[in-house]
Amino acid sequence: MFKKFSQQIDNAPLILFRMFFGLIFVCESFGAIFTGWVRINLVEPQLTFSHIYMDWLQPLPGNGMYYYFILMGLAAIGVMLGYRYRLSIILLTLLWAGVYYMQKTSYNNHYYLMLLICLYMCFMPANRYASLDVKSGRVTQKLTMFAACSYLFIIQITILYFYATVAKFYPDWLDGTFSKNLYAGLVNSPDFFKNIFAEPWFYMSITYLGILFDGLIVPLLFWKKTRNFAVIISLVFHLFNSFTLHIGVFPYFALSFAIFFYDPNDIRKWFFKKKPIAEVDASTSEKIPVGIMSFLTVFLVFQLLLPLRHWVIPGNVLWTDEGHRLSWRMMLRQRGGYTNYTVEDKVTGQRWRYQLEERLEQKQQSRLTSPDMIWQMAQYIKKEYAELGQDVSVFADSWVSINQRPYSVFIDPTVDLAAVNWNYFGHNEWIVESPLEDKN
Repeated sequence: MFKKFSQQIDNAPLILFRMFFGLIFVCESFGAIFTGWVRINLVEPQLTFSHIYMDWLQPLPGNGMYYYFILMGLAAIGVMLGYRYRLSIILLTLLWAGVYYMQKTSYNNHYYLMLLICLYMCFMPANRYASLDVKSGRVTQKLTMFAACSYLFIIQITILYFYATVAKFYPDWLDGTFSKNLYAGLVNSPDFFKNIFAEPWFYMSITYLGILFDGLIVPLLFWKKTRNFAVIISLVFHLFNSFTLHIGVFPYFALSFAIFFYDPNDIRKWFFKKKPIAEVDASTSEKIPVGIMSFLTVFLVFQLLLPLRHWVIPGNVLWTDEGHRLSWRMMLRQRGGYTNYTVEDKVTGQRWRYQLEERLEQKQQSRLTSPDMIWQMAQYIKKEYAELGQDVSVFADSWVSINQRPYSVFIDPTVDLAAVNWNYFGHNEWIVESPLEDKN
């Protein structure tokens, strides 16, 4: 296997991917400013819900986050053009990691995927052709790359689709409940489409086509006879999702990985007509640096194991949400609910309701259905009163609904959330037992 990964192949797929990858981030960076995403998630909120243990990572004050995203967009342009590529991709990775870990109010799985690919691209010789670095003489032009460069992306996207498929085998997906609720919630759709979306044949077709697509798309891309068909199906699938569900750049980002399944020489002929044919010496002694290969191998094994963690955490992940993130459980369930907090002065015993609306934006309040964010808010409240010289307990009145079921109590209302620790890799006992029957 190591010998196969060390083979030299034409680097056209990587060069083309670099351009598309950079363009995706240009759209994501400047689009986040123009659509109001930066303002809504990072400028207007009084506080943000960063990932746990990342509380030190907070938005820049004033208009700082607008400049932050402009800098990220400029770094993405550098990646796209291959301008000081190593500096540009490392800067882009750090800035995007900051955005990813800084807030969870608008969490999406594809943000995580983009971070992973950023990390991989830091190791890639993606500026060795059709780049400003080559044109200026900063790097030497090269026409080949290790086959591992393509396999790395193929393995990562295979992991994503595999777990996305497995996650769909639960009752609310298989009986069409989730698909029906999802498309019924598209209130801005024209009446003609609303009527179609409400038809059982439509949402049941979407349900099982979703399973078939996620489960078969990688094998279809691998087989040469079905590869073009798979790309056409992918195009239809992702564009449909883009236009109906409005899920940002992910559909176009997902399409770009098809590049690596094609013969590199075909990519060269289609997109780089002036690129010389690479003369590959099969007997070359050039090898992938052991350190880089070892790191990426361990990282891929970690990626393979991480989505399994919810199986060893007690409780139903659909209910507890423990182990849900980073597991490719994408567009899988609707989670609704609300949480209110009661604060108790430990000295006087006086109790009062915390005014969430004075501290959180409406969107942030609606996200207080996940246990980590509920716990974090309790910690914020504790800290707020500690700064006023009060030692308080914080209790949550939290109710959650999965896939539009009746609301059920989610958090034990007798537990002082300000006094408990967060168990990241295990079960938090203050989450009430699931009213759902299945384990997935």
